[in-house]
Amino acid sequence: MVKKRILILSYSYSHQTRNLLKKIVVGLEESEIEIVWQRLFPKQELRFPIGTFPSTVLMMFQTFFRKRYPVQALDSDVFDQWDLILLAGPTWSYNPSGVVLSLLDRDGDKLFKGQAVLPLISCRGYWRMHFWGLRSLLMKCGAKSVCSPIVFTHPNKEPWNTIGVFLKLAGKMPERGTGWFRKYYPKYGHSRQQAEGAYVLGRKLGKDIAAGKDPEELKFATPVSTKSR
Repeated sequence: MVKKRILILSYSYSHQTRNLLKKIVVGLEESEIEIVWQRLFPKQELRFPIGTFPSTVLMMFQTFFRKRYPVQALDSDVFDQWDLILLAGPTWSYNPSGVVLSLLDRDGDKLFKGQAVLPLISCRGYWRMHFWGLRSLLMKCGAKSVCSPIVFTHPNKEPWNTIGVFLKLAGKMPERGTGWFRKYYPKYGHSRQQAEGAYVLGRKLGKDIAAGKDPEELKFATPVSTKSR
């Protein structure tokens, strides 16, 4: 019996996407499928945190208008036929990251033509424009199908979530303070429960793909979990 094959393409700016994928891969490995994980790296390293308020505002402005950040060359074996491509990354100012956009510009036709693509999105909470824009770009690249996304949102409530992420990007540590703000922003990024949910999701995804389920039929709760630690 020929093994089913999954390609994971991912960019993780602050390690949140990467941490979720580690758990998903553990779950996937419980099924008899082949997994290839290609991490995307910008040609010029992007600093996290950015470090200053003006630089953070500038980057947010640039990413709102979909600034590209050139991506390093991929391994040659990723340009193959897969049963599913999992394309994972964060939301930047309502859009896919500039690294993923750069990948689509350069390699999109070669990578995604005729493929089933499952987006995985890590974000504060505003993911729909990201998904709609990404789906449109993938279909222009000739993707066979773009599945309903897997979405992980940061569990903190608004407006504290947005304020906390901005402070984190600007080089502050809002989650480590002792003041009143920490009551509303206890942790940056995803929770332990979400990591556990990623593992369960990986197990289910692996079983579905190994069983030959059509990727277009895959459905996931959106968002996966919003419970804090």
